[in-house]
Amino acid sequence: MPGESRIDPALRHFLTLRDLAPGELDDLLELGHRLSEGEVPPRPLEGRSVALVFQKSSTRTRVSFEVGVHRLGGKGIFLSDRDSQIGRGEPLSDTARVLSTYVDGIMIRTFGHDKLEELARHSRVPVMNGLTDRFHPCQLLADLLTLRQNFGASALPGLRVAWFGDGNNMANSWLLAAGLLGFELRLAVPEGYDPDGEALAWAGERTRIVLTRDPEEAAEEVHVLTTDVWASMGQEEEAAQREADFASFQVNERLAERARDDHIFLHCLPAHRGEEVTAQVMDGPHSRIFQEAENRLHAQMALMIHLFRTADG
Repeated sequence: MPGESRIDPALRHFLTLRDLAPGELDDLLELGHRLSEGEVPPRPLEGRSVALVFQKSSTRTRVSFEVGVHRLGGKGIFLSDRDSQIGRGEPLSDTARVLSTYVDGIMIRTFGHDKLEELARHSRVPVMNGLTDRFHPCQLLADLLTLRQNFGASALPGLRVAWFGDGNNMANSWLLAAGLLGFELRLAVPEGYDPDGEALAWAGERTRIVLTRDPEEAAEEVHVLTTDVWASMGQEEEAAQREADFASFQVNERLAERARDDHIFLHCLPAHRGEEVTAQVMDGPHSRIFQEAENRLHAQMALMIHLFRTADG
């Protein structure tokens, strides 16, 4: 099944959104909302350490996790390929076994989803997915929290969300979110860039999913417009071809006019202004991109509180 970890069930990991039951997801978003409103968090990481493994660089993921671990009473230990033996070819299985003896949790931001799963299979502490080429669940937690703040918790199942561009890890994660919460998801992607087939089928069995080549059709009367860069890290050589293929999928003022009057615009950032989205949309009154970015901190703190409470029994 798409996004199903198949890891030791006695140990809670967060590899995709499907590692949370619908009720757990609701509770986590409620906690994230309270944290965003200024509620003082508990300190489940008091005296504990979390390894933050980055094979892909990041601004938001690194800072939000480091600050979140600190606010929960713990210490975050940053490890890039230059700072660890992973960069010199040590198997992730060996790294997992070693780190598990030192730290109380591991967050990894990497390329192949199989690397994340290998790490989790050999870890004796909770593993969190900071991003893989297949899924980006922490970003979706922040996005769902932003939807909750703007439309209300009870409104989530009735929303219509439109995704524009590549059927990438963000599109796949939106599919899992739609399947879990029941909102309608429209994916406007060009031929050859469809999202993960298993995730598409799984979500389509649970809610209304529309896959279209027509961006204007996707935008009609939706509550949310969202997109991502056309070429992610590791796809730089494809940038010119992708720019040509995605040109008609730009989120611009003309497209936004088709959405509801109360719609919001989301982007996981960083953005290429003038490519996948215009500056007018990014900086316009419907944009919630910086609220969304801030919510990475609140949502991930809620996630860590949940995981470490579970680990403690």
